[in-house]
Amino acid sequence: MAWQPNQESLQTLAVCLKDSLSGFNQAAQKQAESMLSQAKASPDINNYLAYIFSSPEPPAGLAVAPNDWHTVRSAAALMLKNNVRADYKDIPEASLTLIKLAVPLGIQDKNSQIRNLAGNIATEMIRRGGLYSWPELLQELLKLLSNEGGQISNEAQEGAIAAMAKICEDNTKLLEREHNGQRPLNLIQATKSPLPRVRAQALTAINVFTPRKSQAMLNSIDDLLQHLFYLAEDPVSDVRRQVCRAFVRLVETRPDKLVPHLRGLVEYIISQQKNEDEDLACEAAEFWLSIGEHDDLWQNLEPYVQKIIPVLLDCMVYSPEDIAMLGGASDDEDEEDKVQDIKPHAAPTARGGNEPGQEGANAYDKLAGMDEDLEEGEIGDSDEEGGDENPDEKWTLRKCSAAALDVFATDFGASVFNCILPYLQTNLKHQDWPHREAAVLALGAVAEGCMDVVVPHLPELIPYLITLLEDPEPVVRTITCWTLGRYSAWAANLRDSAQKQTYFVPLMDGILRKMIDKNKKVQEAGASAMANLEEKAGKHLDPYCGPIIQQFVLCFSKYKDKNRWVLYDCVQTLAEHVGPTLARPEFCNQLMPALIDRWHKVPDQSREMFPLLECLSYVAIALGDAFTPFAEPIFGRCVNVIHQNLEQTMAANNNPEYDQPDKDFLVTSLDLLSAIIQALDDAKAVKLVQNSQPAFFELLGFCMEDPTDEVQQSAYALLGDCSKFVFEQLKPFLPSILPILLKRLDLENILDEEVEGSFSVVNNACWSAGEISMQYGSGMAPFVPEVLQRCVEIISNPGVPPGVSENAAIALGRLGLGNSELLAPHLSKFSEEFLKAMDEIDPSEEKATAFRGFSMVVAQNPQAMEKDLLRFFTAIARYRDLKLQNPIKRDLHEVLQNVLNIYRQLIPQFNNFIAQLQPEDQQALKATYAL
Repeated sequence: MAWQPNQESLQTLAVCLKDSLSGFNQAAQKQAESMLSQAKASPDINNYLAYIFSSPEPPAGLAVAPNDWHTVRSAAALMLKNNVRADYKDIPEASLTLIKLAVPLGIQDKNSQIRNLAGNIATEMIRRGGLYSWPELLQELLKLLSNEGGQISNEAQEGAIAAMAKICEDNTKLLEREHNGQRPLNLIQATKSPLPRVRAQALTAINVFTPRKSQAMLNSIDDLLQHLFYLAEDPVSDVRRQVCRAFVRLVETRPDKLVPHLRGLVEYIISQQKNEDEDLACEAAEFWLSIGEHDDLWQNLEPYVQKIIPVLLDCMVYSPEDIAMLGGASDDEDEEDKVQDIKPHAAPTARGGNEPGQEGANAYDKLAGMDEDLEEGEIGDSDEEGGDENPDEKWTLRKCSAAALDVFATDFGASVFNCILPYLQTNLKHQDWPHREAAVLALGAVAEGCMDVVVPHLPELIPYLITLLEDPEPVVRTITCWTLGRYSAWAANLRDSAQKQTYFVPLMDGILRKMIDKNKKVQEAGASAMANLEEKAGKHLDPYCGPIIQQFVLCFSKYKDKNRWVLYDCVQTLAEHVGPTLARPEFCNQLMPALIDRWHKVPDQSREMFPLLECLSYVAIALGDAFTPFAEPIFGRCVNVIHQNLEQTMAANNNPEYDQPDKDFLVTSLDLLSAIIQALDDAKAVKLVQNSQPAFFELLGFCMEDPTDEVQQSAYALLGDCSKFVFEQLKPFLPSILPILLKRLDLENILDEEVEGSFSVVNNACWSAGEISMQYGSGMAPFVPEVLQRCVEIISNPGVPPGVSENAAIALGRLGLGNSELLAPHLSKFSEEFLKAMDEIDPSEEKATAFRGFSMVVAQNPQAMEKDLLRFFTAIARYRDLKLQNPIKRDLHEVLQNVLNIYRQLIPQFNNFIAQLQPEDQQALKATYAL
């Protein structure tokens, strides 16, 4: 018999659901939430929720006012979605069947919110159970969309496409394959719908697939392009916005299909960028960014640059709406920051060994997570409102146009500057500040791409820009700071001391003054520009450290929460670039009290700990042993923060009601421990680690197994530093730590979705394995077979990033230092790949020790090198090792000389063999070694 609800239970549940969303009666709301929490234990709870949310009218006999019924249904849908998310595996099959019957009814509901919630439930069901757990859902949705008999309501069609878009977002890979003869790209037909929302959402769903080079995409590209050109003239701006998004994504996946239509596309994108709809115009402007950054396509835009750039310049002026939201001039330095002003920052990632460089933040503040309020995997409605967000806090048409101008300046250089020069001459001194501000923005945007052609104008421009730092409009002062930061490299690198006094000193002084402007936005821009200047000027800042640090200390006393984060960046950038200069007592005694004051004031659970700990890491490295007076309490607190975080993680794993702690506390604490161990004299570092035992290495082991890549990355960086500086304290823990490390070197443990982060972890794990091998020597013997296997797999795999392969090769070579006889029988398995990796590594202590270890293995089994011997001799001849300390250089030279002597005995016609090398390589061998 089919399930039927109990009338009394239904009534009680409906009242609780209504009260749970009541903002007027907090007591009733709290009571309702408590009862709903208890109701979750009932095996039928999800049946009731599905029944309620899919019923358009209150069931007969239910005492709920029609006006309240929508609230009850919405609450039921939300609770059902959360139950599916949290407890899917525990929901009885019969209840899942009921939910699957209810969701299509909800998708066809007349109320848009219920349709949206039904789509969310469908997405959650597929996410938790997989697409094959509900294979008929796609067919039902496509059937509703096709409306073959003309009987499907508009609401049902809109609900179906919204649900389909959500499901596509979550199941992209799976949906690229055929299911019962259907592929989601058959949604192309839905773009012909007479309903604007269906057309827009169909394109939204298709655009999930346009960035992917799948077979489904390849098969459908011509049909899709035909429809895109047709929809390009759609009267609805949301549809045209998705058309522009499709063109942007096809630049990467199918540029060949766009080139024949480029003239028409340029005209179309320009027309859409001029549209009054900001979201549409911004999506159109993204096209210039995408094509300008494409290695093979950007040249094709050259004939159109003179036509595009005036449009970009027009779009860089603040609109009247933006000006209204900015709120005009304000001296707000004494106002406390609002909570929403302080955006979360991700912790930095630790670097170990030869890790590939990481790009900095986008200069135009492109926000990565503009849809943070949406659930993971959800797509916002196509009619979503922009809200009242400050235009400086979001990705706008103005910023996108400036970023495109930057890219074009890099692509086309002088022609772009010549194009904007008349605009600059007209607008830099414009009486209306929005035009003045846009001209300064344009000048800053072309800085990197057009530097050579701008330089002759800078002796005139820089002094004028410095006067704009006193502009009455804070927005102009803000953008002027940014632009001066972009040109600071020119001023910093002037060789003539008089010119430096004329241009660099006033520029730096102006930026430092703006760091204590009466407007907080200007302060932030001044601090960001100062960090930029520090990077560009580097060691040129040494003579100016006094006034710079003095200003930083003043800023610490004035800044509110948000700007303090930028100030930490200024301090750490200075530390990174002036290094030991910071250890001079007159500088250290000014700066450290300000940092230690924050250290005492910031609680362990405050997010300000992230930038503070990161800043202290750089300062510790710069100060070196001068950091000693501050090291012990900071070291101990970091260990304690790690301990607390791991305990909180364990509690959350055991009890779903507890929130998972923020792993950035682990990352920044591990990185600071690394920095302190590197900075102090070895004996002092040893003492700190000894005082933290046994917890220190036990906690490190837990961090090495943390599920988060960023935590593992920092943990392996710390492990490598411990190997270098406090090995005797690490040594007793190696039997438990090395198996964890070896597991991480297994490429089978890298997930497709997390490749980049996982390789960063493997990179640091390889580096730390090499450092341990250096110190442990023959103690590594029990682990040699597995280290060998893992490293060979890494250096032999073409899919592994070069930096990771190089660190694996170094680890393998260093393993040979104490275990050459164990590696020798396997030499032929890795000699070729090892030598290839060595060719790519610049001379360093790491390369020298790895090459020595490899050569010691060769000496144990010289015959195994037969096929690679010429490559090996070439590597010896070309080895350049001029900057290394003498003992390392001498040891390497002795080992290489010994190997050459062995081969001279083994090869009868040795000189004839050497003659096969390039003449310069022969000469280098004979000049460096006794042959």
